[in-house]
Amino acid sequence: LPRPPPADAGSGPVGSCGRRAYAPPAERKRFYQNVSISQGEGGFEINLDHRKLKTPQAKLFTVPSEALAIAVATEWDSQKDTIKFYTMHLTTLCNTALDNPTQRNKTQLIRAAVKFLETDTVCYRVEEPPALAELQKNEWDPVVAWAEKRYNVTIGSSTSILGPNIPASTKETFVSHLASYNMWALQGIEFVITQLKSLILSMSLIDRHITVEKAVLLSRLEEEYQIRRWGNVEWAHDYDLCELRARTAAGTLFVHLCSESTTVKHKLLQD
Repeated sequence: LPRPPPADAGSGPVGSCGRRAYAPPAERKRFYQNVSISQGEGGFEINLDHRKLKTPQAKLFTVPSEALAIAVATEWDSQKDTIKFYTMHLTTLCNTALDNPTQRNKTQLIRAAVKFLETDTVCYRVEEPPALAELQKNEWDPVVAWAEKRYNVTIGSSTSILGPNIPASTKETFVSHLASYNMWALQGIEFVITQLKSLILSMSLIDRHITVEKAVLLSRLEEEYQIRRWGNVEWAHDYDLCELRARTAAGTLFVHLCSESTTVKHKLLQD
């Protein structure tokens, strides 16, 4: 079966050690007719005709939940004459979770995610031009305030190139919170964070405080401001926006489908 090449061959989620996770190849002709799922000893499997899907490291492609298996199967079934691997974000995330090409453990994944606080998009502010500074204040401050209240932490913002001084207690709170997720969900969380360049926006999205569209818009606030001021580059900006929405939505869905129902229910009740 077709297997995405190792990370060095293209783009993809980046691990703290600098090596990339799997990046799918561009395209190939569809070689199967039917897609189905079945339950095996290790979880739910994807069948392409009568063959089992495997990972790039030749492991059996097995996912922990039926809902995730259905979502992955839908990606494969929706491909037409040509398989566009770059559109199959859930499949790529599953491959990364199964093979763990960067060989990181749970603690390393959590630390890599929390490290984004030091360069979080919504914490970096400008002083000029005044219109953009005001836009950042109006749009980002409510999300930061929500996160501070939700997690009982201090985050703040800064116009310094060095960024805000995030307290150690804030980082440890996020470490503890992320520890409640399993390894699969953490892979998805890191993927979302790398798309939005923000831990705060990512957790706001995963906790269902904001939508995918809102999260993407807030992560691109300065770019959207420049577009309104100078105009849109035909097709380019729209394509980037749609791609970012697709990746962010897939990562968020992956997190929820990989989380145990009791964990998700508990987190929702806390809200």
